[in-house]
Amino acid sequence: MKWVTRSNAHVDRIACPWLIRKFVDSQAEFLFVPASMVKEVAKSEGAIPFDAPGIELTHYEEDGHERVSFDAIIKKYGLKDPALLKVAEIVRGADAKIAEAPQESAGLKAVAEGFQAIAKDDHDNISRQFPTYDALYAFCKLAVQKKA
Repeated sequence: MKWVTRSNAHVDRIACPWLIRKFVDSQAEFLFVPASMVKEVAKSEGAIPFDAPGIELTHYEEDGHERVSFDAIIKKYGLKDPALLKVAEIVRGADAKIAEAPQESAGLKAVAEGFQAIAKDDHDNISRQFPTYDALYAFCKLAVQKKA
């Protein structure tokens, strides 16, 4: 499947491709385009749009709280892994203005900004950051196991 989102990816637009490749579509191809072209490219390429205004898989409100595109993908695909849901809390805290964000969210946001500064483009950025999300997921798995 092809997926399309806005260019100049930051936290949520890096986390979503990681989520998609790991839990939804291991062969996913990602297109990064100007925000004004997301819907048009989705239609012309038969791609699934995410993290852009006016589409299904983007930020939304739930119970008076902002959710991010990462949450929307988890919800749409019925993902229930407790460690993944913990990753979602951290991503949400790094990408949205929420009260009481997990402490890891600030670190994730800082790392995302650093990678964005050194990456040559969005594809380079996701390839550099995917190991960060693999490690974050492993960290969350350990945290979930400790609570069990």
